[in-house]
Amino acid sequence: MTPLPSHLNLLLETYEFPGIPELDLSLIESEWMRFKSSIPEPWKLATDGREYVVGEKAKERGLSAEFPVVLVPGVVSTGLESWSTSPEYRSFFREKLWGGFHMISQVTLNRDKWVSALLLDPVTGIDPPGIKLRAAQGIDAASSFVQGYWIWSKIIQNLAVVNYDTNNLHLAAYDWRVSLSNQEVRDGFYSRLKGTIEGFKKRQGKKVVLVGHSMGSTVRLSPSLPSFLFLINALALQWVEAEGYGDGGPTWVEDHIESFVSIAGTHLVKAMTAFLSGEMRDTVTMSPAGQYVLERFFSRKERARLFRSWAGSASMWIKGGSAIWGNESFAPDDLPGHNHTHGKFLSFRHLLEGNGNGGAKAEAEGREGEGGEGKVGNLTVDEASNWILEHTPGTFQRMLATNYSYGIERSEEQLKANDQDPTKWSNPLEVRLPNAPSMKLYCVYGHGKETERSYWYARGSYEPDEISPDTPSPQCPNSSDCTERTPLDLPLARAAWIDAEFTDEKEVPKVKNGVKLGEGDGTVSLISLGGMCVEGWKRRRWNPGGVKIITHELPHQPSITEPRGGANTSDHVDILGSNGANEIIVKVATGVGHEVEDRFVSPIREYAARMRWD
Repeated sequence: MTPLPSHLNLLLETYEFPGIPELDLSLIESEWMRFKSSIPEPWKLATDGREYVVGEKAKERGLSAEFPVVLVPGVVSTGLESWSTSPEYRSFFREKLWGGFHMISQVTLNRDKWVSALLLDPVTGIDPPGIKLRAAQGIDAASSFVQGYWIWSKIIQNLAVVNYDTNNLHLAAYDWRVSLSNQEVRDGFYSRLKGTIEGFKKRQGKKVVLVGHSMGSTVRLSPSLPSFLFLINALALQWVEAEGYGDGGPTWVEDHIESFVSIAGTHLVKAMTAFLSGEMRDTVTMSPAGQYVLERFFSRKERARLFRSWAGSASMWIKGGSAIWGNESFAPDDLPGHNHTHGKFLSFRHLLEGNGNGGAKAEAEGREGEGGEGKVGNLTVDEASNWILEHTPGTFQRMLATNYSYGIERSEEQLKANDQDPTKWSNPLEVRLPNAPSMKLYCVYGHGKETERSYWYARGSYEPDEISPDTPSPQCPNSSDCTERTPLDLPLARAAWIDAEFTDEKEVPKVKNGVKLGEGDGTVSLISLGGMCVEGWKRRRWNPGGVKIITHELPHQPSITEPRGGANTSDHVDILGSNGANEIIVKVATGVGHEVEDRFVSPIREYAARMRWD
């Protein structure tokens, strides 16, 4: 390889740049190499040959590429690059504003412009005037988040060992900020994905294996964010066969899709608190110093504003309501001896007199009308959904109503009608799996890591808010305990946030920094990961074609010497580098998917049996 100084010297001599002082270019190169070598060690796991082990073992067995493979990355893992040509954004042109070290430098040094570039228009749900971001394309679009921090690269490497390359392997990158319907309207994502799959089938005479992962954000500037990867895949399968949309016909999925491997799929998902207060567990469990820096640098309000503008993230609203997630006295995943049910999705503590942080009391407030003005307390998922919506802008509410649906549909006749209703397609409880009896659906996910499940919230004083008031004509009860109405006569709303000062590890469920912990893979609740797989899709109403469902749980057994957990981790993100997940993908792709069988290490079947499916 020609050294860096030689390249620069050639350019200088060719174009005869005047007046450039003598530079010791060897120092520049050595400084760059020093910088690369200083990449944090946790980002460099398994770059010593171990990443090829799974593929090598399959190759030794004589296995080789059988089915074309399409990888669909999760939310936040696809890089986004700027195509804006307006003068104020020209310096960003073709630079990654999401993913890569350029993003980190812009967030650090040019935050306001970076935020403006990432926001979507709240009315149209697509590009604001003068701003254009598009998904990076190609295998590298989601191989790594930044150099050294792998996402899909381990899977790509193992598939390459068994003869996969760009002729039979495709990564379907997309702009995860955009609503599921606008994926097609603005970018033609489903049309392109359909064309890619049809092209593979025509050239190679084989059906396609779809592989998807639902991952959380790896950036500490924003809360952990479960993706809508599974929904992208499911919506594409609904879109392609619907009359007037993909027009692929009623047998398209049966004719083109061999298997769908869902890695850590967030089937019933959850991301409620991000829309209310811009927080989730990752932000409230930071050190006090970290929380202070985060709040000063990127406040809760700013984070919530960003999430609400990303219509795609609204697909992560909890689905199924109290029938799936529990009510005021019961949740299907409550543990024996619990003293506070997960069915109370949001709860608010009493503020003890003379102690603004709420003291140590964990008793929820009374409801509105029971405990006095302004009290909420003990909200189930259904009630929390309505309450959160009341505290979001009207543009967000309209976007939600016109793009998504979050209930549960039990009528087979209505489920059939929903095949033609795009607002239902992102909810597996309101739409049927395709009529594809030969297709296999593999639910692969981890278990054994504490995961946020429900929350304790705190409420502060009234403050000016352009969104909506708590009451039709909100007024401060008295001037001593809240902010008075401003001269601009803006409506007042009570600030709310996760009660991070409340920790009680003796409670059942355990409470850490205001988060009630349950079971899962560290990011997504066990109910969301496995409920549909072990129960919902076993019912004919949601699976009329009898798609075979295989549920394979991977225990979380991280190595303490490996920064990202090693070969046996089942953390929501790092599972993509685990041997277990890679083995399943390689087996399905090389035609021995029948070797992958049901495996359970959690009580998901017991929990699912307690849900109200009928």
